[in-house]
Amino acid sequence: MIRYALKCDQAHGFEAWFGSSADYDDQAARGLVECPFCGSHAVDKAVMAPAVGGARKADAATDAAARMQTMMMEAAREVRAHVEANFDYVGDAFAREARDIHEGRSEKREIYGEATPAEVRKLKDDGVPVAPLPSAPPDPGKVH
Repeated sequence: MIRYALKCDQAHGFEAWFGSSADYDDQAARGLVECPFCGSHAVDKAVMAPAVGGARKADAATDAAARMQTMMMEAAREVRAHVEANFDYVGDAFAREARDIHEGRSEKREIYGEATPAEVRKLKDDGVPVAPLPSAPPDPGKVH
């Protein structure tokens, strides 16, 4: 996992975790990186300064970062497992089904599925509540 300091075109600063720098590049290219404050997809990496300190401070910071990373990955796995076990998977019909549920044309239930960035933007613009499902980080207990 890698943490990036990000900044949108409206100067909102925020941080996000990615599986790798290639994951960030891929998600950014597909318009999936979004400012949590204003929803802008015009997001770039902010300038980051390296943490400089003594060996003990660096070791403690590294240990704390590793524990935080482990906790974040476990939380992402738990959220994804809960959704997959309890929500209806609707595949690439997600945008249509979410809109139908929101507008009362379909039975109210929890769903998950696939949507393009344009479909997600349109749903959000129309007031349909949607949120990205965290990607499933690798489970350290499983042998690949």
